[in-house]
Amino acid sequence: MNRAIASARLRNQRIEGRPAGGGPASLVAALGAVQSQEFDAAKWALGLRMGPGATDAAIERAFADGRILRTHVLRPTWHFVPRDDIRWMLELTAPHVRRTLAGYHRRLGLDAPQTKRAVRIIERALGDDGPLTRQDLRARLARAGIDVDSFRLAFVMLSAELDAVVCSGPRQGRHFTYALLAARAPRARSLPRDEALGRLVRRYFATHGPATVRDFVWWSGLSTADTTRGLRIARARQMPADGHVYWTIGGAPALDFARARATRAIATAHLLPIYDEYLVAYRDRAAVPHSWQPSGSSVTFRHALVLDGQVAGTWRVTKNKTGLAMTITPVRPLSAREQRAVREAAARYERFLGAEVLVC
Repeated sequence: MNRAIASARLRNQRIEGRPAGGGPASLVAALGAVQSQEFDAAKWALGLRMGPGATDAAIERAFADGRILRTHVLRPTWHFVPRDDIRWMLELTAPHVRRTLAGYHRRLGLDAPQTKRAVRIIERALGDDGPLTRQDLRARLARAGIDVDSFRLAFVMLSAELDAVVCSGPRQGRHFTYALLAARAPRARSLPRDEALGRLVRRYFATHGPATVRDFVWWSGLSTADTTRGLRIARARQMPADGHVYWTIGGAPALDFARARATRAIATAHLLPIYDEYLVAYRDRAAVPHSWQPSGSSVTFRHALVLDGQVAGTWRVTKNKTGLAMTITPVRPLSAREQRAVREAAARYERFLGAEVLVC
């Protein structure tokens, strides 16, 4: 682990230091996009970066109002994206996502004419009666003679998202809906490709840096050539360390790697949700490992306990008869100082939910 890089990423992602201001939409815009297939966990990913006053309810309202939207962009998975940026971001990254999904379409027998017809039917249904749930739309397709199971419907909806026809609508209870992108984001506009590329590169390296070219290629789905060009457009700075070339953007001074290695860390604890940007936004694992010894089991698909920038265990919350219970599983005994930091992190999560959480 490189402590200097870990510390810089924690600060730049607003997990430590000055929290993000301006609300959920401003935070998502600063980060570029936030992975969000686990919706409740993704809300906490925003909340822990917004300071002690952030609440789950406030982020839910921002989503319901359309100030932050959810769609498939960058990689073929759900992301929160800024309302006004959704169109240029899709135009920049959708070609790569389509290539990634082409094999699935062939295996499922979803040819281009059938998919285009299905998207037109979905667009008309949402224009007439939207927002609608996925099952509502499946019924509309069936009435039009297109009978798709849930799995094939998911890929039809992906096509509608990548075509910038649909995006997330407000939830109906716990059910997600789709709405017309033009209605949810009327001010979203296209950008010249170089401007869009430079903007995405700038946002990533300013908030996720120091990071490598491989990191951005993984996060964005764009090519190495695109990344290199974007770094020039954004005037990023190189920061060599440990045999790698890292890049960053912004006014922060160059990191003193040697001093950081020798400096005894102050105990900080964070309860990061599954798929948090601190864990999934990087291809190179050298700076901040995603697993631990002796088992080497990964936390990519689990909530992570992070101590002083290092993955140090897992956590989970379950419901029982009396309410919510949190179980924290560190991989080593914690010092008294670390235990206090973990309790503070758990209390912050409890305030975010607005519900009592018993730490087991």
